Amino acid sequence: VVIPDQVRTQCQRLESTGQTVVVVAVGRAAVGILGLADTIRPSARQAVADFKTLGLRCVLLTGDNEPTAKAVAAEVGIDEVIANALPAQKSALIQGLRDAGRSVAMVGDGINDAPALATADLGLAVGSGTDAALHAAAVIIMREDLRVVGAAIALSRKTIQTIRGNLVWAFGYNLAAIPIAAVGLLNPLVSGAAMAISSAFVVWNSLRLRNFPRGRRWFLPRVERPAAVVRR
Repeated sequence: VVIPDQVRTQCQRLESTGQTVVVVAVGRAAVGILGLADTIRPSARQAVADFKTLGLRCVLLTGDNEPTAKAVAAEVGIDEVIANALPAQKSALIQGLRDAGRSVAMVGDGINDAPALATADLGLAVGSGTDAALHAAAVIIMREDLRVVGAAIALSRKTIQTIRGNLVWAFGYNLAAIPIAAVGLLNPLVSGAAMAISSAFVVWNSLRLRNFPRGRRWFLPRVERPAAVVRR
């Protein structure tokens, strides 16, 4: 099919606005073009801003053409774009980052995203996505609000921080108290009370995670907890 220069110019104009172009032909003559575009989720730009606040490197990895990908990336605030990537290439790119020592989280919802979701250290699928993506992911985001992704990552970091704090407290307490008790300088009643206080502190410190999401700026006012389902 011979595509006239005027049609090519129109195609480039549509692609620059984030649309994927399909040329319609009758016989060998181009008779029209269709501009197709996904609707960007309202929370996408804020979600990307949250990722950057968390110190994450954001990359748009897509099978779409480069002009369209760059237009979408500019709209949501992503600086790095990898376009024209087939499913196997997406997976290979993620594996390359992992081999370089990076920890990779992949967010996707399509069939083409399934291999990449399975390859990433953390695969997150949107609940409205395809079955292939949902089965390949480790975490399923049940809300349409993508800010939940940033909240889930922040909560996981806070959980690890809490676990480490509990371990430091528990081991530090025992390392200090056991030698004192061994030489008879610590009353057994005092030891028992101190142990109970130590256990209560660990439980209280862990329970603080229940209130973690409240007041975080990436949550809508109606959201009180991160809506994520973790597959075990």
